[in-house]
Amino acid sequence: MLNVIGVGDNVVDIYLHKNIMYPGGNALNFCAYAKKLGHNAAYIGVFGDDRAARHVMDTARLLGIDLSRARRVHGENGYAKVDLVDGDRTFIESNKGGVAKTHPLMLGASDLEFIRRFDLVHTSCFSYMDGELEKLYRTGVPVSYDFSADLSDDRLRSVCPYLFLGVGSCSHLDDQQVSDLARRMHRMGSRMALLSMGRRGAVLFDGETLYRQASGKEKAADSMGAGDSFLTSFATSYLSLTREHAAPDAAIRKSLESAAAFATETCMIDGAFGYGATYADEL
Repeated sequence: MLNVIGVGDNVVDIYLHKNIMYPGGNALNFCAYAKKLGHNAAYIGVFGDDRAARHVMDTARLLGIDLSRARRVHGENGYAKVDLVDGDRTFIESNKGGVAKTHPLMLGASDLEFIRRFDLVHTSCFSYMDGELEKLYRTGVPVSYDFSADLSDDRLRSVCPYLFLGVGSCSHLDDQQVSDLARRMHRMGSRMALLSMGRRGAVLFDGETLYRQASGKEKAADSMGAGDSFLTSFATSYLSLTREHAAPDAAIRKSLESAAAFATETCMIDGAFGYGATYADEL
């Protein structure tokens, strides 16, 4: 069992076709999936004071996620409005993180001391946390970071030096472009690069070997959270196996396989990890 912490974004994903909102956000999803995998998880981020924020916080507490270092401020929690077409999510609009953008998270000494207790810290490009990455890196805790599709060289150059694991979404790139990108991320400093390609599976590069992992064959009921669950399962499995002195190559192969299976399970659940609540225009 690992102790992991998500730092950054939380939202509600509002499914307009169902009039239901689900807890989400890359950093919060990481915590929820880690708990489902049997690990201890904490979350540091900024919540608003509306109904959406209350729903996310109540769900996190129900799951046993430690919110003791989270902030709450007056304003609108992050949300994204979503449609679903043949199991594939389509984002229609969002408020760009709500209070997480207007009140960006600044990590103080007590936060960093708290983070040092953990085995892995995860954040993302949606968290408005890039300016805090050096602080996270200096805690000595391995950092994973999800770039989503924001994989420009400028972004990679500024973020990769701080990373144990850099993650990206690359379904829009062909196989050679994905391979080249994984190698470029490693050259820029990320110890490992994990790139998902949707139904084409995923690629991981560790500086020596380019690994390929097929996706599950089952048709997705809802792809929301597929990438987040894949990265959470891979990172926690890899760290657990290497802690038990497994050879890195074997740990990577086994972790990729289990991550694909876990992501397939996620695609059978409504929302990122369930726990929907009726949405009203006034959150």
